[in-house]
Amino acid sequence: MSRTFAALAERNYRWFLTGQIVTNVGTWMQRVAQDWLVLDLSGGNAVTLGIVTALQFLPFLVVAPFAGVLADRVPRRVVMLTAGIMATLAAGSLGLAVMTGSASVGLVYILAFVLGVSAALDNPARQALLGQLVGRELLSNAVGLNSATFNLSRIIGPALAGLTIAAVGVGPVFVINALSYVFALGTLVMLRPRSAEGRSGPLAGRATMRQGLGYLRTRRDLVIVLVLVFFAGTFVFNYQITTVMMARLEFGVGAAAYGVLGSVLSIGSILGSLLAARRTTPRLRFVLGAGLAAALVTATAGLMPTYLSFLFFLPLCGLTLLTFSVSAQSYLQMGSDGRFRGRVMGFYTLAFFGGTPVGAPILGWVASTFGPRWGLIGGGLLAGVFLVGVAVIGRSPGRRGRGRRSRGRAPRRSAPRCGTGSGTGGAGCRPGRARRSPGGGRPCPGAAPRPTRPARGGS
Repeated sequence: MSRTFAALAERNYRWFLTGQIVTNVGTWMQRVAQDWLVLDLSGGNAVTLGIVTALQFLPFLVVAPFAGVLADRVPRRVVMLTAGIMATLAAGSLGLAVMTGSASVGLVYILAFVLGVSAALDNPARQALLGQLVGRELLSNAVGLNSATFNLSRIIGPALAGLTIAAVGVGPVFVINALSYVFALGTLVMLRPRSAEGRSGPLAGRATMRQGLGYLRTRRDLVIVLVLVFFAGTFVFNYQITTVMMARLEFGVGAAAYGVLGSVLSIGSILGSLLAARRTTPRLRFVLGAGLAAALVTATAGLMPTYLSFLFFLPLCGLTLLTFSVSAQSYLQMGSDGRFRGRVMGFYTLAFFGGTPVGAPILGWVASTFGPRWGLIGGGLLAGVFLVGVAVIGRSPGRRGRGRRSRGRAPRRSAPRCGTGSGTGGAGCRPGRARRSPGGGRPCPGAAPRPTRPARGGS
C-alpha cells in the first residue's frame, strides 16, 4: 500500500476513518442548515447568527482542557460514545422541532451549545485514541488522513446540504446528521483498541489537570508547539472571515463565486494533509517552518490583484495551513507520554480554537479600517512576527535544558536511567556500560562490567 495511505492497513483505523467520514459530512450539512434556519427564524439577523456560532465555540474554551483530563482518566472510546450520543439527541431534536413547526431561536441556541459541548468532549479523546488504533510508526500518517477526510467532507457536506434543503427543506438535514452520528457510534463499537500506553500503574484512573500542567512544565518543546498553534489559530486560520470579505468587499462577486473560493481552499487543504501524511516523524524545526510558511503565504494572498489570481493562489494557502496543522498534531501526539496524551491534546484543542474569539474581532477591525486585504496581510505578518519570537525565546540559552531534545524529532520514550525506577536490582539501570548510582559509589547492579586493560610488562 502507498505510504500516503499506510494507516489503512490497520483494521481498527479503517473502521474509525469510515465513521469519521460519514459523521463529518453530516456535521458540515448541519452547519449549513443551521445557519439557514437561524437566518430564517430571525428575519436575516446577522447578530443572531453570530451568537449561535459563539455558543458552539464557547465550550472549546471551557470544556476542552477538562475533556483532556477525562480522556486520560477513563477509556477514550467511552468518552467518544458519550459525546456521540449527546450530538445524536441534539441533532435529532432540532430536526424534529423544525419538521413539527416548533423550532425557535432559543431552542437553536440551546442545542447549538449542546453540540459544542459534545464536540469539545470528543476532540481530545478522538485525537488521543489514534495512538491505540495504529502503531507509533503510522501515527503521523493517521493524523494526516484524518485531516484530509475532514476537508473532503468540508466540500461534500455543504453541497449535499444545499441539494437537500432545496429538495425537502431544512428539517431532514438535521435528521440526516443524527443518523450519521448513529453510524459513527456503530463503528466505535466495532473498534478493538490496543491498551493505552502508560494507562496502567498507580496513577491510572487518577489523572488531574495539575499533573498535566506539571508535565508540560517539563516539556518545553511541547509548550513551544502549543504556543505556535495558538498564534497561528488566532491570526492565520480565519479564512472563513477573510475570504468572504475579499469576495464581497474587495472583488464584488456573488455567493456562487464565494463558494468556489471555499472549495479551492479545501482542495489545497486536502493536498497538504496527504503530503503531511507521508512524513513519519515531524521535527520541531519543520513545525516552525510550516507555521512561518503558512503566515507568509497568507500575507501574500492579500496582495493578489484580481479575483482569479486570488482564486488560483488559495490552494497554496490551504496546503501550507494543513501542513502546519498536521505536523503540529503529529509532534504533540508522538512526543507526549501516553499517560498525558489526552490532556496534551486537550490543551491543543484549547490553543487552536481559543484564539478564534481573539483574532476574529481584531482582523475584522483591521479589514473594516484599512480594507479587506489587510485582514490577510496583517494577520499573516502578525502571526509571522509572533512565531519568530517564540522560536527565538525557545532557543535562548537561559531556557535550555530538557528542551534541547526539541531540536530533533518528536522524542521517544527511553528506557529508565539509573535511579529512576524499575530495572535490574531495583536501580532502574539501562543495560550496557557500567554506570554509577546517583549518589556515586558502586556501579548499579546488572550493568555490564567495564573491560580491563592488560597489565604492562606481563608475559
